[in-house]
Amino acid sequence: MLNIPIASDHAGFEMKQKLIEALNQEFIFDDLGTYSEEPVDYPDFAHKEAKLIQDKVYEKGILLCGSGNGIAMSANKHAGIRAALCWNAEIAKLARCHNDANILVLPARFIDLEEAKNCVETFFSTPFEGGRHEKRVRKIDI
Repeated sequence: MLNIPIASDHAGFEMKQKLIEALNQEFIFDDLGTYSEEPVDYPDFAHKEAKLIQDKVYEKGILLCGSGNGIAMSANKHAGIRAALCWNAEIAKLARCHNDANILVLPARFIDLEEAKNCVETFFSTPFEGGRHEKRVRKIDI
């Protein structure tokens, strides 16, 4: 089973817990927090997970916040991190096969559990196509 770090702020906490419970037969989740709905700062969790992926402790991960935007912006400050905000499985597939995304970002306030599960399953089962996409992905880090 694939070992995946997962983290959220308070707005993503409930969805994070539901995903861990719903997909625990398919994945081993390492919950990096937050651990309640008490207000926290999403950059703290984005930076924690992004650093672990940068350091190759994990290959890919999942982040959640209310809109997905703030936590994605924070994670993407790290070289080599390609955090993709995905609201359906088709976007998750394209993020992997065309952009070699290594963090799936979910907008917890805007998708339901079924769509979130579809995004996770698609993201982690889709390989990077390479080829014509490789040079574009290399240009992301400046």
